[in-house]
Amino acid sequence: MARKVSKRKRPSKDDFLLKERFKVESEVFDRSTLLALSKLMGKGILQTVDNPISTGKEANVFRATTPSGSPIAVKIYKIETTKFMRRKEYIEGDRRFKKFRHTERDLVSAFAQKEYKNLEICAKAKVHAPKPLLQVKNILIMEFLGEDGLPYTQLNILGPESISQLKSILLDIRKLYRAGLVHADISEYNILVGPKPYLIDFGQGVILSHPNSERYLERDVYNIVKYFSKHGFKMDFEEALKYVKS
Repeated sequence: MARKVSKRKRPSKDDFLLKERFKVESEVFDRSTLLALSKLMGKGILQTVDNPISTGKEANVFRATTPSGSPIAVKIYKIETTKFMRRKEYIEGDRRFKKFRHTERDLVSAFAQKEYKNLEICAKAKVHAPKPLLQVKNILIMEFLGEDGLPYTQLNILGPESISQLKSILLDIRKLYRAGLVHADISEYNILVGPKPYLIDFGQGVILSHPNSERYLERDVYNIVKYFSKHGFKMDFEEALKYVKS
């Protein structure tokens, strides 16, 4: 005799999606963040905060709209996370953040402010990266990278297409270095592919006075050269590093 499977235990697809969305939202939308978003809407900076573009251990990025209907990106750093405590080295060695208080909430806000300042450097150096628009507490508002309301896809999903993509990335790393900044976390996961590769996730970026800046730079160059080499687009690491620092 066939055993009957109880249908009551099977959540519907809509219930599952709703549960997942609630899980994502509950990770970032604490009371303080909701109040900050409400104020931004009241000031006419935001109209809506829509679906998540990406979710990570430290922050989620949402597609949002301005009152005029233009798409923008809203990155919300998670307050309730222990990940930032492991990444204090990126803050503690940065002279721009000597006076921040070492509480969890202040550390999260410092990372949001850090990414905003780093993106300002990117904009001045004409690096392919999202333009920063505003930073409030753990919220960062920036340019939406995509077309027709859809975000560009990460490099790790599409895979590299040509050596010219690698050269474009190295050129941006070189521009950053000349502007006094190191990304410090370059990988195929932190690059979006549009008409050109775009560098994203600058929260851990450090200025050259940071004691580990040269080590981070070498790691960035090594990681991206190694990734492209695995896909048949080979370049010598030492030559790539020399080009970036020349």
